[in-house]
Amino acid sequence: MVVLKMSHKLLPLTVGGVTAFVFAGLSFFGSDPAALHADPLGQDAPAARRVVRMSAERFLFTPSEITVEEGTVLEIRLTSDDTDHGFRIIGSSIDVSIPKRNRGEAVAVFAATTPGDYTFECSHMCGAGHGFMRGRIRVKARPSDAGKKPGEPR
Repeated sequence: MVVLKMSHKLLPLTVGGVTAFVFAGLSFFGSDPAALHADPLGQDAPAARRVVRMSAERFLFTPSEITVEEGTVLEIRLTSDDTDHGFRIIGSSIDVSIPKRNRGEAVAVFAATTPGDYTFECSHMCGAGHGFMRGRIRVKARPSDAGKKPGEPR
């Protein structure tokens, strides 16, 4: 799930040969604000949720590495300390625009379903060091339940 920033525009609507312009807004959380809190893993039990605030500025993300356990829903709240940037997780559909300084934030939600390393990068050309603006999400496997008695906590 990708959460989008606020935007508004006039859209033409033609009915019976008459064209009117309709003011349309894209809400901050898409069409359903509750979707941000829905379980993107599709599990019955609530998934662990972690919120990370990340800033983008002149060719680096801070923090540039995030480690979570498999099954975590990672909410990344992105702001820019300078110009427009983007945030894309390679190999996923997550690609959001980060507005320039003091113009709001973007939110990306990543469901950490499979252990491994996931590279993220700036997806908007932001200057000479743009190609170096990368980071990593490391998803660690859950501890094994082998040897545990039924009903015993992890």
